[in-house]
Amino acid sequence: MLSLKRLLRPVLVGEEGKTRCLLLLRTMMNGRDTVDNDYAVAGGVKDMYGEDSATMDQPVTPWTVSVASGYSLMRDPRHNKGLAFIEKERDAHYLRGLLPPVVLTQELQEKKLMHNLRQYKVPLQRYMAMMDLQERNERLFYKLLIDNVEELLPVVYTPTVGEACQKYGSIFRRPQGLFISLKEKGRILEVLKNWPERSVQVIVVTDGERILGLGDLGCQGMGIPVGKLSLYTALGGVRPSACLPITIDVGTNNEKLLNDEFYIGLRQRRATGQEYAELLDEFMSAVKQNYGEKVLVQFEDFANHNAFELLAKYSSTHLVFNDDIQGTASVVLAGLIAALRLLGGTLADHRFLFLGAGEAGTGIAELIALEMSKQTGNPIEENRKNIWLVDSKGLITASRKESLQHFKQPWAHEHEPVKELVDAVKAIKPTILIGTSGVGKQFTKEVVEAMASFNEKPLIMALSNPTSQAECTAEEAYTWSEGRAIFASGSPFDPFVYDGKVFVPGQANNAYIFPGFGLGVIMSGSIRVHDDMLLAASEALASQVTEEHYEKGMIYPPFSNIRKISANIAAKVAAKAYELGLASYLPQPEDLVKFAESCMYSPVYRNYR
Repeated sequence: MLSLKRLLRPVLVGEEGKTRCLLLLRTMMNGRDTVDNDYAVAGGVKDMYGEDSATMDQPVTPWTVSVASGYSLMRDPRHNKGLAFIEKERDAHYLRGLLPPVVLTQELQEKKLMHNLRQYKVPLQRYMAMMDLQERNERLFYKLLIDNVEELLPVVYTPTVGEACQKYGSIFRRPQGLFISLKEKGRILEVLKNWPERSVQVIVVTDGERILGLGDLGCQGMGIPVGKLSLYTALGGVRPSACLPITIDVGTNNEKLLNDEFYIGLRQRRATGQEYAELLDEFMSAVKQNYGEKVLVQFEDFANHNAFELLAKYSSTHLVFNDDIQGTASVVLAGLIAALRLLGGTLADHRFLFLGAGEAGTGIAELIALEMSKQTGNPIEENRKNIWLVDSKGLITASRKESLQHFKQPWAHEHEPVKELVDAVKAIKPTILIGTSGVGKQFTKEVVEAMASFNEKPLIMALSNPTSQAECTAEEAYTWSEGRAIFASGSPFDPFVYDGKVFVPGQANNAYIFPGFGLGVIMSGSIRVHDDMLLAASEALASQVTEEHYEKGMIYPPFSNIRKISANIAAKVAAKAYELGLASYLPQPEDLVKFAESCMYSPVYRNYR
């Protein structure tokens, strides 16, 4: 048993370290009811344990509830280093005999793991191997992901995460977040207190009703919050301990899952109406009560009707963000702004046609209209007239307005009814075609050829995920347009050679936006999300595209520079938060880019006392 004196030994030298230790002890003695506003949810990025405050050459103490040592240290993913524990650490922390005698560097561990991962031919096997690594060695997981982001991003997130969610019940090993079901109604605050981390700054939550383009996966949608938060850390530098994935289980309408003996969720049909609203309201109240005003809640993969309602309901009282509506819109707008260098003109000079009028489609359309208003000063209603949407019943027109859902009504323009997409393309003659339908193969040869017939450089964005649901492939877009199309997709496609020229497809992946956006919100201590912050993120991302990228037909920068990109996005978002009076972390840092970089979590192993 550790003595009180030893327990209170400062994590860092000086009074600040003593204060943190006293806080930790008080929390241990009083249970989990102590929240220190300075270190938990004050909007900054302070670290209760001192790991990120210490310089790289300064040893830190591997705290759990007590100082971790021996077998427990190797079983703690936050502090475990595997064979990289040096001789001094093996003596100090009772590891002698528990490890083979060799001492490896983190770089050699990384090299070995990448070699092993590349032996797997099935993407889901790679996903499971990465999740296993995350559960046993957190820093090595993030080091691997950051250093090999272009290769591993499709493994830990789309498209592989879609298959992982479909099979989540079969591959489930240990929980990676909080599962809140109807059984916990009336006790959600108590459930939140069961989570071991107190300084939570970002929550990604789903109810699993609309997972990617795969539909209702119920409780098995947990793979999405887990994957998103892995990217918050790897790409945006938010500490893993500050991230909390949550699945709200209100049942599922997926008959296959309800009849699956390995399904891990509630075996009942989805709760709706008042029962659903009350559970979500209790959840949002409990989050604010437990983690404070400045915890960012990201809604993920909710069905259209709930997604819009939740965002509208809580955006004025909570710090909330919907990645499907706002994140997708921001990353697509960034691609459009960048593409103007190739297309010419301004956004207001172009005509847009969307296939898909759900969260993503209407969210993108609205942000485009807002950006037009910012550039031209015209009313947003005027700008909407350049933007047309097609849903499952055809072109959205004024004659259909009475029967439309509320979020589609602003896009109902005067036009004769048009049923088929290809006929809508020929009638509207868009310069930019955007797919958010969640249905694959909708951009047929006839559709692409029509786009190419009246556009020298048609911009085609097939954004639906995963790859199987993309409206068309990169090869199809380039071939059917005779190499003239500018193409971007939601899931990755390999470079394609047409007529001797190499085309590199852009990937309009939300991972460009939400990690940096989240970091900007956190580091400024913003109390709300404003549309102008989304526009700032889009403009920051577009500015990272260089002439070298344009020559390859790219409208997004490569992911290899994602941490630099995220730092620049975070800086622009934070600057806008300060400008709008929403930031609470004062005074404003002089150099926000450097401040963002300094806030970023480093996965490099630390030396232990």
